[in-house]
Amino acid sequence: MSWKENRVAKYFLEAKEELGKVVWPSRRQVVTHSLLVIGLSLVMAFYFGFVDFGLSKGLESLLALRR
Repeated sequence: MSWKENRVAKYFLEAKEELGKVVWPSRRQVVTHSLLVIGLSLVMAFYFGFVDFGLSKGLESLLALRR
């Protein structure tokens, strides 16, 4: 076995060892945080949509005054 193969094998062994140290979230935490992200994304989408609509109407009003 060459030194490169040894290094690759060592890398994967150490990676597997480190993954064993990871504290994985519970199913409840994953669901809760996922719903939180989805909810906040929807709130922000509506907010930015409302702001965009308002700015568009304001710009149209300003341009209409120019005529």
